[in-house]
Amino acid sequence: MFTKVSAIPPYLFARLDELKEEVQRSGADVIDLGIGDPDLPTPKSIIDVLQREAHSPENHRYPSYKGMLAYRRAVAGWYQKRFGVNLDPERSVLALIGSKEGIAHLPLAFVNPGDVVLMPSPAYPVYFASTALAGGSPYIMPLLRENGFKPDLSAIKPEILHKARIMFLNYPNNPTAAVADIEFFRQAIELAQKYNFIIAHDAAYSEIAYDGFKPLSIMEVEGADQVAVEFHSLSKTFNMTGWRIGSAVGNPEIISGLGSIKTNVDSGVFQAIQYAGIEALTNQLPKIEEHNRIYRERRDVLVEGLRRLGFRTDKPKAAFYIWMEAPREYTSSQLTERFLKKAHVLTTPGAGFGRYGEGYIRFALTVDVPRLREALRRIETIWP
Repeated sequence: MFTKVSAIPPYLFARLDELKEEVQRSGADVIDLGIGDPDLPTPKSIIDVLQREAHSPENHRYPSYKGMLAYRRAVAGWYQKRFGVNLDPERSVLALIGSKEGIAHLPLAFVNPGDVVLMPSPAYPVYFASTALAGGSPYIMPLLRENGFKPDLSAIKPEILHKARIMFLNYPNNPTAAVADIEFFRQAIELAQKYNFIIAHDAAYSEIAYDGFKPLSIMEVEGADQVAVEFHSLSKTFNMTGWRIGSAVGNPEIISGLGSIKTNVDSGVFQAIQYAGIEALTNQLPKIEEHNRIYRERRDVLVEGLRRLGFRTDKPKAAFYIWMEAPREYTSSQLTERFLKKAHVLTTPGAGFGRYGEGYIRFALTVDVPRLREALRRIETIWP
C-alpha cells in the first residue's frame, strides 16, 4: 500500500549504525567518525541544575507548549548578547524538543501539496523528509565547491520562486562546513521578500568556530524579521544531544504557525531540562571557547593527516566536520565501505546527504586526538 512514508528514504544515520554494528559483531574496534554526536561532556553545572529541578514536583506536570517564559527570555538574552539581536521572548521565541523537531514540523505548518520547498544539496536529510511528509515539491539548490558550497540564488527561475513556500539554509553548513557572509543572507532575504516565501535558517553549528571567525545569525540582517525563522540547538553548543532542547526565533507569524503544529503533536519540553537550558545559555558561555580549542586541534590533526595521504580537503572555519573529496575511481559509498571494512573507520558517504554530495565523504571531529591519529594510521595501511 502506498503511504507518505514510502516517499522518504531510510534515515542515513540509522543505516550507518547498522553498518557499524555489522563490523563490530566480528570483534573489530570501530573508530566512529560518522555521526556528529559530541563526545565532550555536558558541563557539570548544567547537569546539577537538571538534578535539582528533577526533584521538584511542579516540573513533573505538563510544561508550557511554547516553553517556559524564563527559558524563552534566556534564549532572547543570549541572542542579544551574541548577535546584538533584540527578540520579543513572548512572540518571537519558541522552545523546541531539539532543533530537528522544529525543522521537521515547519513544512507541516506552511506547505500545501504541490508547494515548492527550496533546499540545498548536500544537506541535512530532515529538510527533504519533512517536505515529503507535507506533500511539498523539493527544488534542489546545488552546493558546489566553486561557489563556496553556497547555492547560486540567481540561478533559480522566477517561475520556481513564485511557487516557493520555504527556503532552507544552513550555515555553518552540515555536511560541508562552509560558512556564509552577510551579502549572501541579504540576497536570500531580498528574494524572500519579493516572492513571499519563508527562510528557515538552521544555525545548529553557529557556536563551533575557529581562528577568530564568528558565524552570523540571519536575524542580524535587515528584513530578516519579516521573512525568516532561525533554528538553534543546545545539542552541539553545550554537548547536550540527548537532552533534546532547542529554539526557533524570528517572525512572530512564522513562530505562531509552527507553535500551532506543536500544540497538536507534542506537549513541550520537560521543565527540568528547560531550567538546565537556562543555565547553559546564561552561565556556560566560556565553555564554548574551551570546546572550540579542542575541536580546532582535532581539525588540524585530521586535515593535515588526510592531506599527507593525498586527499583533497579544506580546513573549515566552523562546524566540526571535514568534507573530503573522494578519489574519482570511488563513489562516496564505496570509499566509506572500504574505510569501514578494511580500516574499521566509520565515515559518512556524501551521497547520503543528496545528489550533490556524491564525490565526497564527511568526517566528524567527535573522537579525541589519539583516536584520530589511530584512524589516520589505519587508513594509511589500506591506502591506496
